[in-house]
Parts: sequence; structure tokens; C-alpha cells
Amino acid sequence: MPRSEIEAEIQRLRGAVQTAKQDLRAVREQIPTTTAPDIANFIDTHLLMLEDAAITFDSERLIEARGCNAEWALKMRRDALVKVFDEMDDPYLRTRKDDVDHVVTRIQRILANHEQKKYEMDGNHLADIVVVTDELSPADAILMKKNGVAAFVTRYGGATSHMSILVRSLGIPGIVGVHGIHQYISEKELLIVDGDEGVVVADPDTVSLSHYRGQQSERRRHAESLEHLREVQAITSDGVEIELHANVELPGDFVAAQNVGATGVGLYRTEFLYVNRNDIPNEEEHFRAYRELINSVQGLPVTIRTLDMGADDDITIEGSRMDGANPALGLRAIRLSLTQPEAYWSQLRAIIRSSAFGPVRLLIPMLSNVSEGQQVISDIRTVQTDLERRHVAFDPKMLIGAMIEVPAAAICADAFARIFDFFSIGTNDLIQYTVAIDRLNNSVNHLYDPLHPAVLRLIAGTIDAAQARKIPVAMCGEMAGDVSYTRLLLALGLRQFSVNPSVLLEIKHIVAQTNVAEIEHLARTALSVSDLGEFKTLLEKLR
Repeated sequence: MPRSEIEAEIQRLRGAVQTAKQDLRAVREQIPTTTAPDIANFIDTHLLMLEDAAITFDSERLIEARGCNAEWALKMRRDALVKVFDEMDDPYLRTRKDDVDHVVTRIQRILANHEQKKYEMDGNHLADIVVVTDELSPADAILMKKNGVAAFVTRYGGATSHMSILVRSLGIPGIVGVHGIHQYISEKELLIVDGDEGVVVADPDTVSLSHYRGQQSERRRHAESLEHLREVQAITSDGVEIELHANVELPGDFVAAQNVGATGVGLYRTEFLYVNRNDIPNEEEHFRAYRELINSVQGLPVTIRTLDMGADDDITIEGSRMDGANPALGLRAIRLSLTQPEAYWSQLRAIIRSSAFGPVRLLIPMLSNVSEGQQVISDIRTVQTDLERRHVAFDPKMLIGAMIEVPAAAICADAFARIFDFFSIGTNDLIQYTVAIDRLNNSVNHLYDPLHPAVLRLIAGTIDAAQARKIPVAMCGEMAGDVSYTRLLLALGLRQFSVNPSVLLEIKHIVAQTNVAEIEHLARTALSVSDLGEFKTLLEKLR
């Protein structure tokens, strides 16, 4: 691009960004006041990204430095940011790259003068239809909800994507990642979409229609029946008390969890403090974020996990570049923290200081050997001694926990239980490391199996080790939030679940219907059998 056109191109980009902001604000205004706060948070996240220099200002710099057009500059920034998210440890956080995609795509559509999507216009004609498309953004989903769209099916996406989480909160039946869907259905064809089972039925016969309409009515009645459980304690039918906590990413997210009766925060992800910036958060930034959440939960326990992401040049933690070809097995989580003193010590001090404001538990991710844990515990004691000397308030009895998500740690759980105050099982990584697959890779994610005998034995062994030392053990991975596994996990001895607030009431209902004493033997028998058929039969009885 000629130098004489650079300024005009930058102004063109700024105009598109302003239009994108106006569009998203218009969408936000259409969200009903009765809607859960976490739904509005999706739009707020995109609005914040449009203000973020990592997308807008850096794209302007690329236009000026390289003489490229706005579309290409946005693509380069998108690719760089996606690389950051791809190297994060937490699969949930890795899917935040979807937000970057959606924001950049929205700006690029405006730059290209694309027409609005059908459901962005007058949506009166969209009531009770099924939208089949390549992918959707959170703004698309909210508009579809407003316009009465019955369901959706997308060609791309996964169960951990923000889109999947959002539609669960909105209550729209949907299926993501149906490759080749456009080859099998026709425009205006009658469809049945079963989001629970992941089934699309095209051109159903009268028997199928009758069956699914009956299921539809039954599910509505069931959802209404769960409302009374909001204020009810989670107790099994034989009197076993269960703790149901919430996974939280931002300080304001706990509002949605409180609305369904969560009794604490079982996982507070701190990575949001690090992304989309050119420096590392200082101690005071950490401290303010933690204190805000602790004050909002009003005395309930909060488990704060230390930094749990992989290394990349776009995250300014000096010297942290990943040298290996496989980021999943590289310098990540606590391994990264221990090599970066400034970031590591700032976060430790902030977490420990925040414990003065409520019951805080500090969780260490991706431990693979006891010596790592011993080092972190020693460092925590060093910080506590220094704070005490300087008369800075903290809770000297703050619990320190190990996240069990590496098979080596699960196998050696008895050794970890001797030095830690609690466990939290991270099933997302534990499963993919155990069966040697990347769950976000479409080529192999069908092999991702939470019910693999090896996975269940590692989970059971971890729970047994914790119980032997009389320390609490929780589960914060997606397996904890999948209601089809609730009874199995109860039978294995799990007593604390940390889940997305949208499934908490359903889990509480299952807990209340379960007699643990009657099913414990089935779980233990299943773990001991070698025949796969017998194993699956026993698991089916549990579920």
C-alpha cells in the first residue's frame, strides 16, 4: 500500500471498530434483565477486546509498519493472539481464542461491507426455526434467543468452546462440531435437534416426532422442578453431605453461582490477568482482583489457582519462550512460574495477603513430583514469614492444595497427600495425558474417554489417598460438571464438585436421588474387572 494511503486505512479500521462496538452495545441492550449475568459477560468480554490495544492499536501499527490493509493486519494479530491461547494449560482457557476469532471476524465483516446475517435483521420470521451454520458468535446466540430460534447446529466448535457454554446458559438446544452437516440436510427441511444426546434427525417420521415432543415436555417440567433446590443443601438420600462449588474466571462471575446456591468457589482461574497485555500484572493488581472476589462471596471458601498457562513471546514473561515442539508437555503452569521469579513471587504474595479477607485456599497446578510441591510450600512459608515481620495481615492457616492432573501425580497421590492440605482433580488434562490425545484435535478427540479404566483407576487412587490422610479432595474438571458421571464419582468417594453454575442444580438433584451406600460396591467392582464388556455393564448400572 502506498504511504499516502496509510492514514486513510488506519481511519478505515477505526471506523469499523466503532461500528462493531455500536453493534455489540445494541445486542447487549436486547438482553432481558432476567437473564443470568454470565450471559451479558460474553458481550462485555468482546466489547473489552475492542478496546484492547492487543487487537486495535497493534493492528494499526502493523498497517503503518508493513503497508498492509486493515483486513490483513487484523489477521496477523488474530494469529498471534490465538497462538497465546493455544499454548495455555487449561483447555477451557484455550477456547478463549474463540472470542478473539469472533471479535476479529465482526470487524472484518464490517470492513468488507458484508450484509447482516439473517438473524441480525428483523427476526420475527425466525421463531421456531433451526439455524445450521459454520459457526456462531456469542452475539449471534443472544440475538437468536431473542428472536425465538428453536435450536442450532454448527459445523465447527467443541464442547468446551465459549459458544457451547453460552448456549447451555441460554437454554438453546444446540450441537457443535458436526462436520459435513450441510451435505445431509436441505433448506426448510424439518429437523429435530437433541442437544443432550448430540443427535440431529432430518425429515423425521410421525413416531420420532411424537417421541421427541414427549421428551421436550418432560424436560420442561423437570427444569421447573429443579428451582426449589436453590436453597436446599446437597445431601444424598442416605445422608452424605456434598459440597457444590463453582468454577469462576472473573471476579464478577460468582453472581450467577450464588443464584443457584453454590457453596464456594472451587476454582478461580487467574490467567485473565495476564492475557492481552504487554507486561505482567504486579502484586497490587493480583491483590485487588482476589479481594474483589473474596468480598463478593461473603465468607464462602475461595480456591485460587496460581498461573496455569504455557509460555509464548506474546506473554511478556522474559525468557519464557517454549523450545519444544509440543506445548502441552513444555514449560507450563507451575514449571513456568518457578522459572519466572518476578511474576511468581508477586502472585504468591497477593494470594497470601488476600487470605486476610476470607477463607482462601491456594491451588498449585500441574505438579508432577513431590519436590516441586515442597519447593512451592517452602516459598509460601517464606512469604508468610516476611509478611508477619512487616505486620501485614494474612491467614496463617490458609490451606495449600495440589492439582492432580498429571498421571505421575495421581499414581504418587499418597506422597502428595503427606505434604498438602487438599487435592483438586483436574480431569481435562488427566484424561488427555493418560490416553495420549489432544482433546481439541478433531482427528483424535473421539479417543478422549473419561470412562477409560485407566482414568477411573487414577481418579479412584487419588480419592483413596486423600481419604487415607483425611484431607479434602475435589474435582474441578469438566467430568465433574457432566451429570452422566455424577453417580459414578459419588460412588468413587468424591464429596466436592466444582462446576459451571449452569449444571449445579441438576447435579444437586442427582445427589439427592443417590444412595451412596448402595452403589459404592459397583464402582469398586468395576475398577477390578479386566473384561471390557463387564466393565461397561457395571458402569451403566451406576449411571
